[in-house]
Amino acid sequence: MGDEPGRRYSDLAICRRLLGHGRQFWPHLVGVFFLALVAMPLALLAPVPLKIGVDSFVDNEPLSGPVAAIAPPGVTSSETGLLVFVALLVVAIGLATEVQRLASSLLGTYTGERMELEFRAELFRHAQRTSLSYHDERGTTDSLYRIFNDGSSIQWIGVYGIAPLATAVFTVGGMIIVTMAIDAKLAIIALAVAPVLFLLTLLYRRRLRSGWIDVKERETESLSVIQETLGALRLVKAFRREDHEHERFRSHSRSRLSAHVRVLFVEGSLRLLVGLFVAIGTAAVLYVGLHDVKAGVLTLGDFLLVMGYLAQLYNPLQSMSQSAAALQASIASADRAFALLDQDVEVQERPDALPLERATGAVAFRNVTFGYDPNRPILHDVTFRVPAGAMVGVVGATGAGKSTLASLLGRFYDPVVGEVMLDGHDVRNYRVADLRSQLAFVFQESVLFSTTIAENIAYARPGATDDAIHDAAEAAHVDAFVARLPEGYSTIVGDRGLRLSGGERQRIALARAFLADAPILVLDEPTSSVDIKTERLILNAIERLACGRTTFMIAHRLSTLESCDLLLEIEAGRVVTFGSDVASSLRRRLEDAAG
Repeated sequence: MGDEPGRRYSDLAICRRLLGHGRQFWPHLVGVFFLALVAMPLALLAPVPLKIGVDSFVDNEPLSGPVAAIAPPGVTSSETGLLVFVALLVVAIGLATEVQRLASSLLGTYTGERMELEFRAELFRHAQRTSLSYHDERGTTDSLYRIFNDGSSIQWIGVYGIAPLATAVFTVGGMIIVTMAIDAKLAIIALAVAPVLFLLTLLYRRRLRSGWIDVKERETESLSVIQETLGALRLVKAFRREDHEHERFRSHSRSRLSAHVRVLFVEGSLRLLVGLFVAIGTAAVLYVGLHDVKAGVLTLGDFLLVMGYLAQLYNPLQSMSQSAAALQASIASADRAFALLDQDVEVQERPDALPLERATGAVAFRNVTFGYDPNRPILHDVTFRVPAGAMVGVVGATGAGKSTLASLLGRFYDPVVGEVMLDGHDVRNYRVADLRSQLAFVFQESVLFSTTIAENIAYARPGATDDAIHDAAEAAHVDAFVARLPEGYSTIVGDRGLRLSGGERQRIALARAFLADAPILVLDEPTSSVDIKTERLILNAIERLACGRTTFMIAHRLSTLESCDLLLEIEAGRVVTFGSDVASSLRRRLEDAAG
């Protein structure tokens, strides 16, 4: 499924799907919701001490209702006792409120962080399984942003969005009931603004969602500039392009700033209108209520209680409108996160896929046609057969499709037409993990992680013993340079292995392939960036590694293919030559190149 930058799901669908992803935390969310509900009776109790003070202390009216039932004996007979009771009631309500807030904060933070961790982990897992063409098209920064920034949406929606919104609904309901019981007319006047607030929220929601999506797209672009520049810092410095990259970052950042200001203006205008209508409602209640107090229809204590409850009524009403608007930023993030989760995985494993312990290594391509864009094929009707244990040299111009053959064999992609066979079976019939365990890759640019030499070698076989790692390193001539390092195999190789030379990195990659002990070996330009001396060492290691394995040697240096059993020439995605007369084919290519 492609990723559209606009709105893909409704608010309700996104919230329902997010809660589905966080179903294991539902008991925690119920706890957060319950603690938030406790705030409602505490909010109802907050104005009560003021009413008691005005009616019973100032106007000398007797205590009544539930208050009279909980008041200690003798309180009404003493003004000092009444004041102490009112003061203690204020302290008790305040303490209970703070305890509720603390418990709600702790449980909410724990629940939100756990939900975010699991959601991000799921996004990361899926990002690794999506097709390589998706990452080629979107760039790794896009997925990085969606995992880290957009992944937090589940916390903001689940804990800080839905729960407070639901609590606000209950709080509004409670305040309406209490206010109606005191004075129905004032309650109706106060509630007249509620439909207007609801309508404003609906009108602004769509604009806010699209605005926040635009902001996040521009943030991704800014982050991409940083990642590209720092990842190619040697090139930037070499061509003195620091100022250019700085200005490129500022340009993307200015674009992001403009988008952010626009969406904040929309959000601010909504807040302004909500605040205006809340003020109008408050003024109307104040106007009518004071007239009723003056006329003796309403006591001053009841009026103050109504005004206190009115603030408690308008706060959640205002919060509901503003939260629904603010929630659009998180919903926009969730929309983008789900766009990543909805991407198809790289290849689909068949339900009845065959297990594969160790292949013999017989490989065949049958009428294979493939293109990263189905309308622009890279390979055209490719057919050849390699017996188990043979070493095949693969030659051709840059872009001819040589590396694509290896990608199809490893099932990083599936052919559009035709079949890739291993031991007589279409590779699509095997379990993906089992299939890839049959291949060891050594790429043109060796990929190392910023960890130790030993751990980089052991990446091919987690849990390998030190002896096995050292044996593989010796076979690949890694021990020759490791012996000169103070920390030996515990030496940290640096970011992408840049603390080592190209030849040293390549030998580590070969050691990794030795340790993998796979029956099929794919070597993609393994000596293209090394000197003659290092090339001899690498070729010596390759000859030992290729022994007894089906090996594909992709190379531009024809001298590296002299030991091959077969030669496959491919040009413009088509097989030109495939045969065992390697020497003649190499000599002809050399003559063509010289001529």
